Amino acid sequence: MMKKLKNIPKFRNESEETEFWAKHDSTEYVDWSKAKKVILPNLKPSSKSIPIRFPVPLLERIKVLANKNNIPYQSLIKTYLADRIEKEFHKV
Repeated sequence: MMKKLKNIPKFRNESEETEFWAKHDSTEYVDWSKAKKVILPNLKPSSKSIPIRFPVPLLERIKVLANKNNIPYQSLIKTYLADRIEKEFHKV
C-alpha cells in the first residue's frame, strides 16, 4: 500500500525553504523510489575561500608532499580533507 505524500508548501524565499527542510523528513513529501539519477556534466561545484592557519612545519610538509605528487599544495589539502571526511561519514 502506497503511503499518501504530504504537499510541499510554497516558500517565500530560499531561507524559508532551507529552514523547512532542516526540520522535516523529505520522505513524507517525495517518493524517492521514483527518483532517477541525473548527470550534470557542466555543473561546477561552488567553492568558498576560507582563511585557515597551519603550523609552519605542517604546511612545509604538505608542500613537500604536493611537490612530490606534482600538484598544488591547496589541491592536496582539499583531497586529503575530502578523503578523510568521506571515511568519517561511512564509519557509522
